[in-house]
Amino acid sequence: MPVQITELTFLTYLAKRFKIPVPDYLTTEATGAQIRAALKRWGGKALAKPDILMGKRGKLGMVKNVSDGVDAQRILKSVQSTDINGIFPRTAYLVQHIPAEMEAYSAITYDSRFVGPAITVSLAGGMDVEDIAGEKKITLPIDIYKGLDAYKVDKILTKLECPQKAISQLSQSLVNLWDMFISTGMKMCEVNPWRITPEGKPVACDFKAVFDEPNFRYNNLDFSLPEYPVTSTFFEEEMSSWSTSSHQGQAHVSELDGKLVLPILFGGGASTIIVETLIRNGGEPLFLSDFGGNPTYERMYGTAKICFEHKLADANLILILGGKANNTLIDITFKAISDALRNYVDNHGPIKTPVVVGRGGPRLLNGLLILKDTLDSLHLPYVIFGPDTPVTKAAEYAAKFAKALKKMEHSNES
Repeated sequence: MPVQITELTFLTYLAKRFKIPVPDYLTTEATGAQIRAALKRWGGKALAKPDILMGKRGKLGMVKNVSDGVDAQRILKSVQSTDINGIFPRTAYLVQHIPAEMEAYSAITYDSRFVGPAITVSLAGGMDVEDIAGEKKITLPIDIYKGLDAYKVDKILTKLECPQKAISQLSQSLVNLWDMFISTGMKMCEVNPWRITPEGKPVACDFKAVFDEPNFRYNNLDFSLPEYPVTSTFFEEEMSSWSTSSHQGQAHVSELDGKLVLPILFGGGASTIIVETLIRNGGEPLFLSDFGGNPTYERMYGTAKICFEHKLADANLILILGGKANNTLIDITFKAISDALRNYVDNHGPIKTPVVVGRGGPRLLNGLLILKDTLDSLHLPYVIFGPDTPVTKAAEYAAKFAKALKKMEHSNES
């Protein structure tokens, strides 16, 4: 699992250090008197939030409005002890409600399109980035040596028609966000939303980040990351047990919140880039996977079988994708995936799920012919990319294909 932090860790250790404006907050250790005093300072409005490694807390109904000191302690305890899709929060906390005239979105990540870091900014704060129209967000590559300066951010905000009174302070806050990103060894961080007060002051009102474990800056953090309750899904547990049954071939999965693409991925770092590309383009992958390491037929067949049994019914597209392999035999892996797919259809009946394929490596042609014969016999539509197509392009195509299918399904339902 990637090393992640949420808003509470950001509030506790990083925001003040990097001069990023944030709401006041209290943890569950606060006394009733402290909570009542805080609510008085905050104008009688606060939000109770769970500290949990999960997005979309608000949409799940787990962010509660608080306006009374007595109710606040009860609500905090309720939020802290609530099972959210099989996962329990580490704790809960109370944050000041920030009155705002507008909201903004920002994210910094390593972007394969620029072979380096990039910042994305939008004035459509509060929305999922994949739902923000292209003309309403701007992505700018960041020179790793020169960094990000306020002048560049100023130009982005001006182009997005940000109110003049907010530009200067928001620009400086985004520069400070970059300083935090590069100084702590992050590979992704997101503020969504920034709430902009009537005076034009930006306040970071939610935050998440992922660290790059090999980065020496991450290993030199001067604080310890909190431990969260570990709750694996049945799918993850079965795949983990299967993974330990053999030393040849990887079988690693990590559940995501997606509902569209079932990803059978190969290649370690390539797998991460593929999933990031899917997410950025609205592909909603069901899980993160890495199935490389030259698996045997039996290994790959068992891996694909577990994925299909648990996830194929929920997917509207199968993506079989990886970089150009050095040792993995493509015909062996594709034969195993083909047989696992046939087995699923034999047991569950015909399916109509399209398949997008992209791969390179030893015995590729034989592998593609085996897979093609299977998809033709199962009457499944497919698109195959050759070894010269970048994995990001194939993943972007798959994401847009899956989104289009979803839109068609909704149109047919209505």
